[in-house]
Amino acid sequence: MMRVLEFIVALVMVAILYLVAGVLMPDQGSTSRTIEVSHDLRQVYDILSNFRRFPDYGVLRAYDPNTQFTFSGPAYGVGAEVSWNSSNPKVKSGTLTITKDDPGFSQVSMQGSGEIEWALKNGWDGHHKRFVIELERAGNSDRLVKVTMRYKVDYGWNLIDRYSRLYIHGEPASFVQYTLSNLQNVLASIPNVDYNTLTPAIVQTQRQPILFVSTRAKRTLEDVSTATQKALTQIDAAMKKLGVKAAGPRITITTDYGSQNYGFDVAVPIDTSTLTVDKQSYDLTQPGTVAAATQNTAPAPGSWEKNGVLVVDSDVMARMAFGGKALEADLQASPASLPLMRLNLESFAQTHGYGFDPNTHRFYDVVVQDVNPNTGEGSYKVYLPLTWAPDAVPGQSTQPATASSAAPAAAASVVVAPATSTAASASAAAASSTAVPASAATAG
Repeated sequence: MMRVLEFIVALVMVAILYLVAGVLMPDQGSTSRTIEVSHDLRQVYDILSNFRRFPDYGVLRAYDPNTQFTFSGPAYGVGAEVSWNSSNPKVKSGTLTITKDDPGFSQVSMQGSGEIEWALKNGWDGHHKRFVIELERAGNSDRLVKVTMRYKVDYGWNLIDRYSRLYIHGEPASFVQYTLSNLQNVLASIPNVDYNTLTPAIVQTQRQPILFVSTRAKRTLEDVSTATQKALTQIDAAMKKLGVKAAGPRITITTDYGSQNYGFDVAVPIDTSTLTVDKQSYDLTQPGTVAAATQNTAPAPGSWEKNGVLVVDSDVMARMAFGGKALEADLQASPASLPLMRLNLESFAQTHGYGFDPNTHRFYDVVVQDVNPNTGEGSYKVYLPLTWAPDAVPGQSTQPATASSAAPAAAASVVVAPATSTAASASAAAASSTAVPASAATAG
């Protein structure tokens, strides 16, 4: 009997100690990690103030590559939300919601620091769970960004939850550590440019028929200008022969942006999609069968090539082009500034999680006004065709503008995470002062 009483007393004492220790424990818990990244502050802020790239840098797919993500709410800033679901016990299901983004994309570079907060709902203990991400410039000449990610949680008077703070350096700390490491890797794939002065818009472009000539030149303004003029002469002769008229300004689409040479298509929109080649009528909206390739023999006029391209003569081709959403920016500057503008658009698209495929939907620009010989400047509209994007960039009207042209773009789901294109970047080459001239655009 005495042994039973001693056992009961011991249990009571343990329970009292458990309660006292629990009451004395803090009612909050936190853990944090810090990294420094060599990227522009605005880029880091932008990639963290939306969730479209979260599947790429979040740790969840490291645990389960089949984790499914769903996006809801606004595309950017407060209210943006990502949810996930997995059969893996380390992932399960959860939701992150942006509850704070201060000072906002338009002010963060001027202020030099920012703070973003993600509210978390998942199976971890506690309530008011959140990640607080602090950003500030660091390093010599402020060339680095110090990123501190903190996990914070409240326990209240739930003593079981209070004891769980002893394990906060387990899953929450791993989540923070791996997410920051992956974020650094994702940023390394993005062109490191300062696009703070960029004012892009997402526009809805229309399909239209074009005549084009594929050409190639050394990557100098003079050589590319000469090749462009030669191609325009060929297109002009073809238009007269076909009896069609130009329906818009010149467009140049990059097909190969090399370190020394530049491959591109010079294109002119035309006023009809029905062409008569060698007395035979062809409808560009209804491409025919692609002819079998014959070695050492040029495609015959009137034959169809892949991607709906109609051979008009030995050099001039025709097709339906453009249509769909595109990221557009205006540029009034020297033609040497075009490569940097394209890098800006590419970087902006990647930090905001827009889908694009530079192999099939290439960068291009439209010449609004050719180079003024007195100033050396021209006026251009530069386009990055998108395979997925919301209706507007931050600060733009929710209704996409309409543009006269853009490269083909396929629709993508806004619910299930697309595989965001991280277009291969010829960053250093594209920024060269001998880069593509007025009519040129890189494939990205």
